[in-house]
Amino acid sequence: MTVRLQRDDFDIGAEIARLTAGRTDVGAVATFTGICRGTEGVAAMTLEHYPGMAEAEIERHVEEAQSRWPLLGVTVIHRFGRFTPGENIVLVVATSSHREAAFAAAEFLMDYLKVSAPFWKKEERAGGDGWVEARDTDAVAAKRWAADARKPEAAE
Repeated sequence: MTVRLQRDDFDIGAEIARLTAGRTDVGAVATFTGICRGTEGVAAMTLEHYPGMAEAEIERHVEEAQSRWPLLGVTVIHRFGRFTPGENIVLVVATSSHREAAFAAAEFLMDYLKVSAPFWKKEERAGGDGWVEARDTDAVAAKRWAADARKPEAAE
């Protein structure tokens, strides 16, 4: 498991290579990359976090994903600081022998990152800056995992 919070951008290919180098048991790599959008008048956004607490919370969710699915490796990188549209913000990489586990784990982790990781988001807009509240749709997405505790069967 790798969990990093950093200001600098990440290299998606390099992160995948780290998880798969020399491994012959990896049959699936699922990735998610969150990118700063410039929609709805957003010129930039700033993400702040509570150091130590944010890493521990993310690690807790990675451990839960590892207990639910037969994962071979997980990397979560979340950036903090100021972002303009088009910049990378978050990367989740999950590896497994089979695709279903990798896909499910990556989706699970992103749903929980949206609602549980202690980050604060401020958007810069022409009409003024403002802190962004959590969306109900993100909470609903995360709740489905609490009700769905099944572990997918290893399948191709």
